[in-house]
Amino acid sequence: MNAQVAQSRIIPAMETMEGAGVTVHRTIGTPALRHYDPFILLDHMSSDKPEDYIAGFPSHPHRGFNTFTYMIDGDMEHKDSMGNTGNLGPGGAQWMKAASGVIHSEMPKQEDGLLRGFQLWINLPADNKLDVPEYQEYKSATFPVVKDRDYSVKVIIGNFGDVLSPIVDNTSNVSYFDVQVKPGKHFQLTLPEEHNSFLYVFEGSGQVNEQTVATQSLLTLAGYNTLPTFVAGDQGARFLLVSGKPVNESIVQYGPFVMNTKEEIEEAMRDYQSNNFVRDRAWINRKKKAEV
Repeated sequence: MNAQVAQSRIIPAMETMEGAGVTVHRTIGTPALRHYDPFILLDHMSSDKPEDYIAGFPSHPHRGFNTFTYMIDGDMEHKDSMGNTGNLGPGGAQWMKAASGVIHSEMPKQEDGLLRGFQLWINLPADNKLDVPEYQEYKSATFPVVKDRDYSVKVIIGNFGDVLSPIVDNTSNVSYFDVQVKPGKHFQLTLPEEHNSFLYVFEGSGQVNEQTVATQSLLTLAGYNTLPTFVAGDQGARFLLVSGKPVNESIVQYGPFVMNTKEEIEEAMRDYQSNNFVRDRAWINRKKKAEV
């Protein structure tokens, strides 16, 4: 344990509406957990009812942070002001550095069936908030999976031992794993000492330090450099395990704009209203877009 006092909190997801009327389950970005540096928001989509997701997320702006979308089931089409068009299918992921400004849409490519996925907003330091935007997109087979007799880990961002994700992030230093633990089995992992970490259970349940973490609940892990042992329940468990280095700067947020000062928020609004929001066009790096 580092000098920071180790602490954990359980944050149940709160149902809310986003986009044009999409039902999401939110943990980070709620009154219970407004921000969790460097994380600004975590939304979980999960429904087999078209009325919960069919309206999608029409064109909207972002500035000052990264968005990361990870699909479990279903298909979403991405279009943006950088000129990118992509398809997020089951198990696929998209890393978008909005930075100086991006306008994009994410719309379902299905009219029925199950749609499950996550969007995580990751803050950028002041020195990077107006960087040129970037975009990376990968299909499911691109991400390595580490299998143990008790669990499996899909390495989405960062590294798990010697296994590396294809996603390149030289600013945020985030790790993001999709972990599945068999019924009654254990999982433990050393985490970066200076990071804020959390796990979000989206299938089954488990226990950490005798605390039960139910489905659609987030457990914060500030101050831990080793994940306390997670013990899966009778139905097993599946969860996201995410870790990131705090930015340790002031945060001023107005909807899809995340800056350091009120004046920068006002500038973002003026830029958007005057159609000067998109300052740079950054085309997708085709070498990084997996074709498998």
